[in-house]
Amino acid sequence: MQRILSDQLTRYTGGTVRIAGWVHRRRLLKSVAFLIVRDAAGLAQVVVTDPAVRAEIEALPEETVVEVVATVAANPAAPAGVELTDPTVRPLGPPAVPPPFDLYRPTLTAGLPTQLDHAPVALRHPSRSAAVRVSAAAVAGFRATLDARRFVEIHTPKVVASSTESGANVFALDWFGRPAYLAQSPQFYKQLMVGVVERVYEVGPVFRAEPHDTVRHLAQYTSLDAELGFITDHRDVMAVLRDTLAGMLDTVADRAGAALATLGVTPPQVPARIPEVHFTEALRIAGAPADEPDLAPAHERALGEWARREHGSDFVFVTGYPMAKRPFYTHPDPARPDYSNGFDLLFRGLELVTGGQRLHHHADYLAALAARGEPVDPYAGYVDAFRHGLPPHGGFAIGLERFVSRLTRAPNIREVTPFPRDLHRLTP
Repeated sequence: MQRILSDQLTRYTGGTVRIAGWVHRRRLLKSVAFLIVRDAAGLAQVVVTDPAVRAEIEALPEETVVEVVATVAANPAAPAGVELTDPTVRPLGPPAVPPPFDLYRPTLTAGLPTQLDHAPVALRHPSRSAAVRVSAAAVAGFRATLDARRFVEIHTPKVVASSTESGANVFALDWFGRPAYLAQSPQFYKQLMVGVVERVYEVGPVFRAEPHDTVRHLAQYTSLDAELGFITDHRDVMAVLRDTLAGMLDTVADRAGAALATLGVTPPQVPARIPEVHFTEALRIAGAPADEPDLAPAHERALGEWARREHGSDFVFVTGYPMAKRPFYTHPDPARPDYSNGFDLLFRGLELVTGGQRLHHHADYLAALAARGEPVDPYAGYVDAFRHGLPPHGGFAIGLERFVSRLTRAPNIREVTPFPRDLHRLTP
């Protein structure tokens, strides 16, 4: 008899089926016992009236892996409107050691550090596994949206010879006796690949050795990167980003609807045109000094509230960041060279995406590095490619974990990251 999942039970009402999963909960009443079995699709309720079977399940602690063969009977009060009766229950392993918290309760009562210390079992809780499914659906939507626009998925090195990609600190390592570093982003490589296939994207880990200890920072996170050629300016990039976010949210709703329901989440709508403000105007809206070089978290929150209040949008673009705060490869605004053709996208008052137009002339790269007092040699393999012709191009990077945490309104990004890596945590 082929195993089926719990969400398929209604198809077999009146028939005999085989399911398998984990003992989620046992309720041992005087005349009847209930065994709740959890599998990848949800929960199934098993009704036990046979004293011999009852004795068997009394010896099976929560999280023991079991197989159940039983008859499917309609019961509107049971999960999915059916339950399993007249069962035979067979353990598929030894009795499990119960975790240090109850997984059958609606919410995990253990503190986040305890959950993270015991991540392999904490992730089994429906609320934690739901975030995993939302994340998977978001990545699927990212890929599908860009595939439909003739982007090509690439895979770039995560170990690099030089720590020059961004302003962030790097993790150093030994590479056969030579110094090497974990990549902070695929930025240089995705630009170079525009010269090969014009439109590229990547889903992969990036590493930032920044000593942040906040609810929104990780030392390793998943970056959803895209780069496209033959653009007019950064607004072409913003248009692709808008469509990508809409595709991600549509796919999450379609493929992870049950997970969203578990979390009590309704995905926001992405406006046909996301509101945008220039950096100088953003400072005014946020009540920041006019000479402020960047947006602080409080400013981002104020802008998020403004976008929701004035435009009914959970998203807002901030364009024209000062060139001094952007990487050297950022294209300046031709009309206002002190400001950039770059942008951030804020999602519910938090920076989610950074992007913009890049320089594409070799001479401009030499001038940009010279203006910042940086030597060319560490960038030679990157900068030399522009001697061979690259079109006007730009791109963006979305932090996956931030996206999921803002979508689900998780108070801490670690709640939606299965095995987070940060200033303090390197295990499990």
